Amino acid sequence: MATKAKTTKPVAAVTVKKEVKKAEMEFKVSLEELLESGAHFGHLIKRWNPKMKEFIWTERDGVHIFDLAKTAKQIEAACKFLYQQAAEGKVIVIVGTKRQAKDIVREVAAAADLPFITERWLGGTLTNWQQVYTRIKKLNDWKDKREKGGFAKYTKRERLLIDREILRLERFFGGLSKLTREPDVLFVIDTHKERTAVREAKAKGLAVVGITDTNADPRLIDLPIPANDDALRSIKLIVELVGKAIAEGKKRAKA
Repeated sequence: MATKAKTTKPVAAVTVKKEVKKAEMEFKVSLEELLESGAHFGHLIKRWNPKMKEFIWTERDGVHIFDLAKTAKQIEAACKFLYQQAAEGKVIVIVGTKRQAKDIVREVAAAADLPFITERWLGGTLTNWQQVYTRIKKLNDWKDKREKGGFAKYTKRERLLIDREILRLERFFGGLSKLTREPDVLFVIDTHKERTAVREAKAKGLAVVGITDTNADPRLIDLPIPANDDALRSIKLIVELVGKAIAEGKKRAKA
């Protein structure tokens, strides 16, 4: 008689559930806040991913509408998990390269002193970390040397070329300049757009938390937040809540 193969959940996903239970603080958002932000609007029905069905309440005028009760629950779970990770000293990186998210990500990252990526995700950022870290060190070294007048002996043209290279490195790696080791967790705005980042994170065994619209595949995300990832107010509401949770976790770590 054939026996059924035993199935196991990914290590990151199991870890996420345990960490959520451990978190002591409460991070709640009201349905009214979510509704006012437009978080309930998904994509057109023809663009949906059937795997998002469990988070969809209904459809209206050809657009899917999220079940905001589930969205609120997922936001709270995501905040608890990220709070716990920050409290344990884990490195969390925020990824949001879409136009609507860039300024919000920079503001929240600055407030919580977090590494971030707001330009195009460079393939190999995680899977080829040593090479990326070399670029980060080069950026930091050159900026430090420039500030101390270390390039004064070079010609004007040579200094101009160095400045251009620093600007190029700053664009892609400036948000990661404080990293001294590989990240432990990614928080992603629009997991469908940032699917390369998600795939790399999963390949490296990192936990991924992210805003997943109706066109995304939630199976790739350890803690999906089903919500509108295009509306500015929706992004701002969720990312600021997440940022506060991480900031509180970092305070606990220092204490």
